[in-house]
Amino acid sequence: MRAAVGTSLLVITAYSLASLATRSGAAVSLDRAVIGPFVATAVLGAWDGKRLAVKVPGPRLQRVFAVVLLAVAAFMLADGVT
Repeated sequence: MRAAVGTSLLVITAYSLASLATRSGAAVSLDRAVIGPFVATAVLGAWDGKRLAVKVPGPRLQRVFAVVLLAVAAFMLADGVT
């Protein structure tokens, strides 16, 4: 489970960096006032998540990960429908 969480964070990071690199070449300017706090929060969240993952038992971590994954999927579905 810990490997799955780490892998998903790595994929999200790579995807975000690729998207940022693509957007940075576009004519649209990036709003650094939004990007800065978002990046800082993501880094702190990953750091705290790693620290907490060591303390949380595997089955519980798996349930929490599943709930968060389902919540994100539901949000994406609702956003796509509307």
